[in-house]
Amino acid sequence: MGTDVQGFAVANLRRRPVLIETGGFVAGFDPGTTSPYINYATPLPAARPTARDVRELIEAFRVRGLKPRLEFAPDAAPAVEPALRAAGFTVEAVHAYLVCTPERLTIPRGTAALPVAVPATDEDYRAIDAALSEAFGEFAASPEGADRLRRVQEGGGAVGFVRAPDGGCAGAATCSAPAVGTAELAGVGTRPAFRGRGVAASVTAALTEAMFARGARSVWLEYSGEGSRRVYERVGYEPRGTRLYLSLDD
Repeated sequence: MGTDVQGFAVANLRRRPVLIETGGFVAGFDPGTTSPYINYATPLPAARPTARDVRELIEAFRVRGLKPRLEFAPDAAPAVEPALRAAGFTVEAVHAYLVCTPERLTIPRGTAALPVAVPATDEDYRAIDAALSEAFGEFAASPEGADRLRRVQEGGGAVGFVRAPDGGCAGAATCSAPAVGTAELAGVGTRPAFRGRGVAASVTAALTEAMFARGARSVWLEYSGEGSRRVYERVGYEPRGTRLYLSLDD
């Protein structure tokens, strides 16, 4: 599965507005943000980068005023981590990922099920961006954030949300368009006031089902804690591997 996840990472970065490919690496940049979670690189599966390859990758970030940063599945490119560490990269995090396949998907039923809507208006996209900003506390809501959500939906991916009683957004998630037979579910977030009500399970199941309907053989995601892991496992996700995050400080 690691090779599929890594192949997807490459294909997904190639969708960025600005693309740099050098020495077995793919770097994707979005001029609309300096976020390191959007501007990063990943290696091609089985890449064996030289020291010169790594230097050229670093320069691609430096000329844009960005921190060099990579995300990848290490078992799909085992020669990459040693090459990066030799250049001074350090580990930010190691995240386990979970995978769901069509035969494992479990849709919430009865009182556990919440209706999941697809955004249709600018107001919907703004509400989702604001809800995810509140849920994660890592970025501010912005017109650019709402625009990125719209691009996901219009680019073959999916955005789903549960409406709050006031008509806004209680929680939401996004899923990138499938590539190499798989898709990544990300940004599953619920506003604090609505947690514990099944929002995360409902949006996860709905978007996973949508990707299977579009031909994906699997959907994968990373989780942030044991509570969220249990939610995803109830929907049908199971552990399959890890992803490595490395960056280079000034």
